[in-house]
Amino acid sequence: MKEEGKCPEDTVHRQVKYLNNIVEADHGKLKQLINPVRGFKSMKTAYATIKGFELMHMFKKGQMDAWKYGQGLIGEIRLIERQFDIYTA
Repeated sequence: MKEEGKCPEDTVHRQVKYLNNIVEADHGKLKQLINPVRGFKSMKTAYATIKGFELMHMFKKGQMDAWKYGQGLIGEIRLIERQFDIYTA
């Protein structure tokens, strides 16, 4: 992926097994949400749906950069607008 330019050059592969558990824990929760959907008709809908699941998970975990988007509901709306290229007046 580094050769293709899809990830930064300074990205390091985790060699220690237990360090991957954090990543896998998030993956498991996402998989639980996706299973009831039973597959997607196209890559576009899959991308948008998974992105939405991840955004909602970020809100729950408090991982949103409040300084970047603003605090509270307005900040969450701005983040969603920017992630999905939706712009409201």
